[in-house]
Amino acid sequence: MKRHLIIHSHFYQPPRENPLFDDVDAEPSAAPYHDWNQRIERECYRAVTAARINADQGRIIRVVNTLEWMSFNVGATLFEWMEQHATDTYQRILEADHASVVRLGYGNAMAQPYHHVILPLASRRDKVTEVRWGKADFRRRYGRDPQGMWLPETAVDDETLDVLAQEGITFTVLAPYQVKAVPPDGRPGRYVTENGREIALFPYHGDMSHGIGFGGLVRDTGAWLQAIHGQSPSARAEGDAPATSNDPLLVSAATDGETYGHHHKFAEMALAYVLEQSRARGTVVTNYAAFLAQYPATHEVELVAPSAWSCAHGVERWRSNCGCRMDTRANPSQEWRTPLRDGLDALAAGLHDVFEKEGASCFTDPWTARDHYGEIVGSRDPHVRNTVLGRLMRPGLSAEARARGVELLEMERDALRMFTSCAWFFDDIGGIEPRQVLRYASRAVALSGAAATLEPPLRATLGTATSNQTSVGNGARVYDEIAHAIAAPVRVAAAAAALRAFALDVEHHLPPGYDATVDGHVVHVVSRQTGRAETFQVSEMRRSAADVAYRVTAGTSVTEVPLGELPERARLGVRGALRRALLPRCLTAHELDHLASGEASFRGLVAVALTRAVSRLSGGITHDRLDVADAALDLFVQLETNIPFDAQTAFWTVWQRASATDRTRIQSLGLRLGFQASETGR
Repeated sequence: MKRHLIIHSHFYQPPRENPLFDDVDAEPSAAPYHDWNQRIERECYRAVTAARINADQGRIIRVVNTLEWMSFNVGATLFEWMEQHATDTYQRILEADHASVVRLGYGNAMAQPYHHVILPLASRRDKVTEVRWGKADFRRRYGRDPQGMWLPETAVDDETLDVLAQEGITFTVLAPYQVKAVPPDGRPGRYVTENGREIALFPYHGDMSHGIGFGGLVRDTGAWLQAIHGQSPSARAEGDAPATSNDPLLVSAATDGETYGHHHKFAEMALAYVLEQSRARGTVVTNYAAFLAQYPATHEVELVAPSAWSCAHGVERWRSNCGCRMDTRANPSQEWRTPLRDGLDALAAGLHDVFEKEGASCFTDPWTARDHYGEIVGSRDPHVRNTVLGRLMRPGLSAEARARGVELLEMERDALRMFTSCAWFFDDIGGIEPRQVLRYASRAVALSGAAATLEPPLRATLGTATSNQTSVGNGARVYDEIAHAIAAPVRVAAAAAALRAFALDVEHHLPPGYDATVDGHVVHVVSRQTGRAETFQVSEMRRSAADVAYRVTAGTSVTEVPLGELPERARLGVRGALRRALLPRCLTAHELDHLASGEASFRGLVAVALTRAVSRLSGGITHDRLDVADAALDLFVQLETNIPFDAQTAFWTVWQRASATDRTRIQSLGLRLGFQASETGR
């Protein structure tokens, strides 16, 4: 039989952006990178688009964009980040799809619902919006309509497939246990929904996919090739015609794309080698759309529903304590999953009511407007935004009404993305992923203008979502930490004033979701997403060598905004300016040269400078020496790390020898270095 090979990769990361600023905050666990998107892009996404094939002696003989030869999908929210922060990789992904269209007549890329939500748990209306947004994002990036769509977690039920077929999607990919009987020879199955719509289902090869992701095939290319080329045709039933050389045998595998380079280092090289060797052996390396065009689905299949590839209990992982978890060594409870789901379901219903009632005055049809908002989401092109919004809004709206209309659409965007599946996938409500969806929920509540109605029942339900960590408490506590943050426009106003005061580029250091102009003490802030404009009076409250704080006034509301509350880009810019002012007072000219040349680390030099400054106090406690020690300590405070052991030891030596008068002078320094007042006060 004619052997065909399809290897599919699902590229996706949990969303990480701060929804208030449309920017990703630093994630210390991703060190030495800024955040996990950046780290995994370096380890995986750039690697699969530039995989090395080596000769026997280890020298590179080719660099291969493996995506030209494999099926793939990229989650829309990840793609949005990549377009801004990994442009070379982003372009190579688009080029790979174009090359496959040229080679096969059908592109390797598949679409995905815009947010990574479990569609069987969503309403039909939300299913439709997610699919339409996913299609719009795909069309904008690849310049063509998608034929296939990857389902998040391959979670499926009849209605999900009916919506895909209704929206013109011709196929999707499932795990083999999601259909009751897998078609022979790897062929796609024909599924007819209860509404009579037809869609092709490709069950991937379960053992091989598991072997790639978890079983070591990426470390043994010989075994991987044997797994591909050792596949035999299905046994023919009595009376069936024997297989011929023109009949297709499809070998199809599907894994998370992060398998290659992130989960398994250098796995992208194994992938490139296996794809090349398979072609050399006469195997047709293809994609699902091309295969389906040549060999239509004729084998009727029944669905196992609801089901998903990562839960043995249907889709319970995303709403109950089903036992599926990441940490199999411990036994944490997932009882928190149900109240998180129930609380957000109830909140979404309330948000939809607000949208429908208020949206009627902004849009001819609010729900049609929401579906078309997918043409804007993910695009930073102001012309596209203005054109689409002009089409969606009722004519003759005031600027205020227009801004409110966009706020309502953004509220609905949050109502969709707060169901991102990652929040339920992991083991505790205190984790990064549940906090992220609660950030979306908090923003949606704020945009709704109905917090007094919507927030109390949400908090009550979240209060029953008990964390496995005593320090976290419960979901209501997590939500309160997020919801009680200073409002984004206020923080942006303070940031703009601080940037201007330190002679920094305001536009460059502001988060991408906002514009701001500074006119003396008056700061004008405009949301790029909604067009909402606000004006604030801003004045500096205090400034030290390591900190600064601003008073922001809007009407009768007065807010103190310290440095730590500025959006990250602005905060880092101001801290850098403060640091540059301190460096000449703390480091020697020789150390400054070493720092500039990269011969020494900033942390190491500051530790040496602090210890030296404290030790010099042994020779006499003068105003200048204390000033230098405080400046060095200010630098160290900016590093947000532990005080050096040697600096504390040096201080204790100074303290032991100091007179009562000198002890009074250095007591505050001792407190800053970590000593108790009772000890330094004796």
